[in-house]
Amino acid sequence: MAQSLNTKVIYTTKANVFVGWIGNKHGDILVGDRAFEFYNEKNPEDYIQIPWNEIIRVRAQLFFKDKYIRGFFIDTKNAGTYNFVVKNAGKTLKIMRDFLGNEKIVRNKPLLSMKNIFNLFKKNK
Repeated sequence: MAQSLNTKVIYTTKANVFVGWIGNKHGDILVGDRAFEFYNEKNPEDYIQIPWNEIIRVRAQLFFKDKYIRGFFIDTKNAGTYNFVVKNAGKTLKIMRDFLGNEKIVRNKPLLSMKNIFNLFKKNK
């Protein structure tokens, strides 16, 4: 049975996590006093637990001129990067900020944006 790292859960919400080429898993995010946790809805034994001191940075995915937050990436020291799409991403990030600090929660730089696409076709003078 899965054992939570947290002694107290502060916030829970629904989310999807994208893992490899397999697809996504739907479940619940638990933000607690010791860790960020994700538990699969169909199989609670399939979970992700990330202690706060293991997180390097959280990159927020912003859309529509920074008015909508779709989700975020969590970069960890040992386990790599996780991509979460969260129902209430803004509120989740605000609560995570209490444990991580402002410097670890950043905006994700998009690979392709309309500005970058227009710059590809502009003539250099």
